Amino acid sequence: MLKDVAFGQYYPVQSFVHKLDPRLKLVFLIAYITAIFLAKNFYGLAACLGVLVLAVIFSRIPLKKVLRSIKGILFIVLFTAVLNTFFYTGATVYWEWGIFHVTKEGLIFSAFLVSRLFLLVMCSSLLTFTTTPVALTDGIESLLTPLKWIRFPVHELALIMSIALRFIPILMDETERIMNAQKARGANFETGGIVKRVRAIVPVLIPLLLSAFRRADELGDAMDARCYTGGKKRTKYKKLTFGWRDLIGLFLIAALVAGVVLLGIYCGGSVA
Repeated sequence: MLKDVAFGQYYPVQSFVHKLDPRLKLVFLIAYITAIFLAKNFYGLAACLGVLVLAVIFSRIPLKKVLRSIKGILFIVLFTAVLNTFFYTGATVYWEWGIFHVTKEGLIFSAFLVSRLFLLVMCSSLLTFTTTPVALTDGIESLLTPLKWIRFPVHELALIMSIALRFIPILMDETERIMNAQKARGANFETGGIVKRVRAIVPVLIPLLLSAFRRADELGDAMDARCYTGGKKRTKYKKLTFGWRDLIGLFLIAALVAGVVLLGIYCGGSVA
C-alpha cells in the first residue's frame, strides 16, 4: 500500500538522465510544466508525452515504477474528472438529469485535464528518481545564488527542501510499520465508511508525529556533531559543470516549448 508511493525515492542506476546536471533537470522540470500548461489541445500534450517517454527510456527506470507515482493522486484525479464530466457545460448533451449533465465538451475537457495531471506527477517523480537529495540541494542552491545578494538564506532553503523530499519515503515506511503494528492489535483500516476509516487512522498519527519529531531531533544533533554552519564559506566536494548531455537536454526542452506553442496555434482548436 504505502510502499507503492514512489514520489521522493531515488532509483540508483547509471543512465544518461542520471548524469545530467541537477540544475538543468530543475530547469527542465519548470519548462516542462510550463509546456504542459501552454498546451491548448491534445497535440501539445502528445508532444509532452513523447518527451517524457524519451526521458523514461534514457533514464533506464522501469515504466511500472514511474506509473506507480500516479497512485498518490488517483482520488484527486477521479474527483476532478467526475466534477468536470457532470458540471461542464457544452453544446452536445449526451445525458441530463437535474443539475447533472454529460456533454461531449465535458468529456473531452475531463480527459484533457486528467492527462495534464498525469504528466505533471510523472515528470516530477522522474526528477526525484534520477537525482540524489544532495545533488538536488546543490542544484537548487546554485539556481538561487542571485538571491544571496539580498541576504536571502539560499543554502538553508535548499537544504530544507531536500530534507523534506528525503523524508517522504522514510515517513511512508514509518507509517506502514505503525499500521502493521496496529493491525496486529486488532485495528481495521480496510472496512467501514469514511468516518470509521478516519477514526482508525487517528491512532496512527500520534506515533507518526512523535517519530517525525524524534528523527528531526536526531538529524539536528548529527548536523551539530559535524559542525554544520549553514552556507557560510562552505566548499563543495563535487563541482557542478555543464557537459554535452546538458546541451542536448537544453535543446530538447527548448524545442518542446516551441513545438507546443506552434501546435496550439496551427493544429486544431483549443480544449483548455
